[in-house]
Amino acid sequence: MKHNIGLQLKKRAQISADSEAFIEFERGRRFSFKQLNQRCNRIANALIERGVKPGDRVATLLKNGIEFIETYYAVAKIGAVLVPVNWRLVANEISYILKDAGASTLLYDTDFDATVSQLHDSNTLEVGSYIRVNAIGSEAALQAFAEDYDLVAAAAANGEPEIGAYDDDLVFIMYTSGTTGHPKGVMHSHRCMLWAELTSLTTSDMRGEDRFLLPMPMFHVGALVPASQLVHRGATGVIMRDIDMDVMFKAIEQEKVTITMSVPALLQFMLVAPQREQHDMSSIRWIATGASPVPVSLIKQYEDIGIDIYQAYGLTESCGPGTLLLPADGKSKVGSCGKPQMHTEAKVVDDAGNQVTPGSGEVGELILAGQHIMLGYWNKPEATAEALKDGWLYTGDLCTVDEDGFITICDRKKDMVISGGENIYPAELENILAGSPEVQEAAVIGLKSEKWGETPLAIVVAAPGTSPTTDSLKAYCKENLAGYKVPQLYEVVDTLPRNASGKLLKPKLREQFPGPAPF
Repeated sequence: MKHNIGLQLKKRAQISADSEAFIEFERGRRFSFKQLNQRCNRIANALIERGVKPGDRVATLLKNGIEFIETYYAVAKIGAVLVPVNWRLVANEISYILKDAGASTLLYDTDFDATVSQLHDSNTLEVGSYIRVNAIGSEAALQAFAEDYDLVAAAAANGEPEIGAYDDDLVFIMYTSGTTGHPKGVMHSHRCMLWAELTSLTTSDMRGEDRFLLPMPMFHVGALVPASQLVHRGATGVIMRDIDMDVMFKAIEQEKVTITMSVPALLQFMLVAPQREQHDMSSIRWIATGASPVPVSLIKQYEDIGIDIYQAYGLTESCGPGTLLLPADGKSKVGSCGKPQMHTEAKVVDDAGNQVTPGSGEVGELILAGQHIMLGYWNKPEATAEALKDGWLYTGDLCTVDEDGFITICDRKKDMVISGGENIYPAELENILAGSPEVQEAAVIGLKSEKWGETPLAIVVAAPGTSPTTDSLKAYCKENLAGYKVPQLYEVVDTLPRNASGKLLKPKLREQFPGPAPF
């Protein structure tokens, strides 16, 4: 049977017509699956009326909201290709993505009026249609070159559009964070997305009656896949427009949220936030997290309040799924990213392509395979050939495998520090430092060293109420690390730079601390 992601919504609307699909918490708007499907059809038909054809790229510059969900399914149904743009980027970065993708249509929030005006006035884009979503409380006048989303939708028919794509046809191009050079457009098909949903659904514990809080930005695969899973499973999504601790705790209590997603830094903030004591979190069964390992101390703190932690590893290139550390293994295998998820194969291989021996401590590169792996990079055949070899995605992440098959990320290949001829993996040091009572977050980079070639610099955010020093941090590391791994250099900062998915931006830290080391 041929598959189109948009048809999942149509089918779910038939099965669960009156069940709550999504709730916009800040705006108090609620949508059943039937309502959502009809609204989606209106946008699909409106796009067709404006000349959007199968294969055309439709870009979004939207914060989380029902319009994002509607556009995603509308574009999927008609066979166009969604290009969700990171709204934290500046105009020239957005311009590069729109040009590279060849986007013909842009849907955007009023929050980004100034940026979109700049893009429009540049006269360098192929965008022929601008559709503007009226954000919460906005009274800004409609821009002359744009149409209003609600008026566009209201004027269109709500009947099912002709399906324009199936299976291996593209459903979205999602650009990587671009921490070095220009971002690359990761191509995913309808089949990729289906198998990403199935892989996550069959590895974790999502139920039809679940209410999933969605605080992370949907332009990232880590949030778009869970949102799509909810429709597949028939569960309810509670949408947060932005990450706001007051809104988050109110939503959890009032909507009886059962599951949500986070990054380790946000998990830390949730525990120490004063709002936590003012609101009931007892409805939450589990929280999924990724981007970095969760310290065992944090796992225990959540366990004490009855919340399990799922730790996921994945990439935009894998459409999300990769490995998963289940709650039952969280403490005994702390630091590990778990085992391959259902419908995913994983191997750790050396430079010759041979699998490393489990339990040997040997470090190799993690490679993944599965129906959810990307088709390649948009218009970048050389980069595609480098990443995809013989059906395997080469992740660039260095790992070990223990005797039980649990995989642990040591570091990115490019982040490894070679000091005095010894390989030092910053992720290992970061995990140790995160266990210190004086440390809320930690990052480690290598500085050029005349004596050692490179030496690690530890950059930490102090835990609330503490004042870590070089001596106290070094003493803690000496208790937990081999001598050659202990950083000699430390910096305490207010925050660490991260992208929208919570991933640490080490290039930014290298700009801030260029070195060289004083020895």
